[in-house]
Amino acid sequence: MPTTIDKIVKSDAEWKALLTPAQYNILRDEGTEPPFSSPLNDEKRKGQYVCAGCDLPLFTSDMKFDSGTGWPSFYTTLPGAIETKLDFKLIYPRKEYHCARCGGHQGHVFNDGPKPTGQRWCNNGLALKFIPV
Repeated sequence: MPTTIDKIVKSDAEWKALLTPAQYNILRDEGTEPPFSSPLNDEKRKGQYVCAGCDLPLFTSDMKFDSGTGWPSFYTTLPGAIETKLDFKLIYPRKEYHCARCGGHQGHVFNDGPKPTGQRWCNNGLALKFIPV
């Protein structure tokens, strides 16, 4: 049976009080952090990656791989945790994804990842918090 995730809705003022300016830029304004700027890119411990806006678990450490792109990358997501839409900000459309609970922008998904999915869920580190086991 599919799990229903209750949505979290906050005003811009509430998000600005909760997030750092850099987190707000990514999660609420769909910005992108510079590559190789996140400590989570090199995180190797076992644990969960949760949305920095609402703490919804999005990925586990077992899903993470080193993509060489400079952003934390995962080959799949936790079921029901992510919603996608097409992003037309560049010349070609990309699949953008957001937290299913708070709508916070996480990153983009590409079809150049490892087996078993062939996907690369390329995430902004500032959009995540790592919770070690």
